[in-house]
Amino acid sequence: VIGVIYAHAILFVVTPDSVFGVLVIVQTLVVCLVGGVGTKWGPVLGAAIMVPMSETLDATIGDRLPGIQGVVYGGALVLVMLFAPEGIYWRLRALLPSRRAAPARAGATAATQGPIAADLAGRAPVARGATLMDVRGVSRAFLGLHALEDVSFTVRAGEILGVIGPNGAGKTTLFNVLNGFLAPDAGEVRYRDERITGLRPSAICRRGLGRTFQVVRSFPQMTVLENVMVGAFVREAAPDRARQRALGALAAVGLEARADLVPSGLTTLDLRLMELARGLATAPDLILLDEPLAGLSRDGVETMMALVRRVRDGGVSVVIIEHTMYAVVQLVDRLVVLDHGRRVAEGAPGEVVRDPAVIEAYLGKRWLRHAENLRR
Repeated sequence: VIGVIYAHAILFVVTPDSVFGVLVIVQTLVVCLVGGVGTKWGPVLGAAIMVPMSETLDATIGDRLPGIQGVVYGGALVLVMLFAPEGIYWRLRALLPSRRAAPARAGATAATQGPIAADLAGRAPVARGATLMDVRGVSRAFLGLHALEDVSFTVRAGEILGVIGPNGAGKTTLFNVLNGFLAPDAGEVRYRDERITGLRPSAICRRGLGRTFQVVRSFPQMTVLENVMVGAFVREAAPDRARQRALGALAAVGLEARADLVPSGLTTLDLRLMELARGLATAPDLILLDEPLAGLSRDGVETMMALVRRVRDGGVSVVIIEHTMYAVVQLVDRLVVLDHGRRVAEGAPGEVVRDPAVIEAYLGKRWLRHAENLRR
């Protein structure tokens, strides 16, 4: 209705170009970019600045300078890209003291007093040692190349299960199948004795299967607390309740003091802790951790290992992909080894790392023959 009134009141001749032309599309995009994308107030702010300015100039000097509106929008776009590429809204928000990225400290030290209590969000607990997840004959191929081939194993309640293997072994593909990002070509995944194969990732997450990612993907313009609230919204629709759940997750990992910072003010360890807090905010009873120790110093590795143990001790089972072998052997209760998409070994860490198939997967047959010659 407003568009019809605008067209008849302002335009002498209504044409497709005057209402739906390229300039109108460009104006809409520039308004959003100037104000700031990713927020409902950014486009409003951009429109409040750009529309009056361009219309005023067009009314006053448009007769002498035809096309002045295009010049205004083009110039505004160039200036924003040079001086405030995130948009005016985000630039103003960053000036607030609570949003400013403070100098990073050495890294948060997670509290070590006792386990992190699991929040089952109304689900019945699974007896310790009972099967929580059952992976049966899972296969997945990409253009004929088998990333996973007939992989089977179980995850027990109350344990830390490690998944190791050389690069390209199919570890992350396995996680993508487990949490529903990818559908297997064959086999199935059962969680809490329910078939979850084919369900959406959001539905699987609501059933209690959480996940973190190898590369921390934060929302750079949002605070640490708001980033963790993204996970909390899986359980809580009300922002206040999601905020409280997120604050609890941050406190559990020792990051509550950084709740009002933006991610650019965090150390690598802090980013890993934020990612873990976001996963815990979904209230899982099993969480998949994809290389949580990557990029950490020795002290950071020790901090994260202690935290993962506290998560397990509080009732959340853990499946962890990791390449830091000295940490994996100390941390996990069992190991599953993948090589070229196949499970080649499973068992206690001390036994698995001495398995010839595992040594061959990591170092190759030539090294294995050399080691046998040395033993002789």
